Amino acid sequence: MPMRLVLRLVGTWLIAMAVILIVVDGIKSLSDGMIIMTPLGDTWAGLNQASLLAVRDFLATRFFGALLNPVLDTLLGWPGWAIAGVPGIILALMGRSRQSRLKQFTQI
Repeated sequence: MPMRLVLRLVGTWLIAMAVILIVVDGIKSLSDGMIIMTPLGDTWAGLNQASLLAVRDFLATRFFGALLNPVLDTLLGWPGWAIAGVPGIILALMGRSRQSRLKQFTQI
């Protein structure tokens, strides 16, 4: 049971962060009159540039650094709400009890 609790808490936290990021993008889109999806890299750089650079430096010194940097660049280019929301939904669903999962499928 404690593992399910951790999965649900982390999943809920990530979903909440995704909702905040999508609301921010929605407000920017309304004010500019066009759809804006802020990349995670821009959001992270705006919050704490030093930690972003520290992560890049850390990955560069690892054995698979040449492989990890392009993956990080790809993830930082995607919208922040998608990067937080998709794993959040997956973790929250993984944290559900077996009875609630079975009950959902038997009602269909």
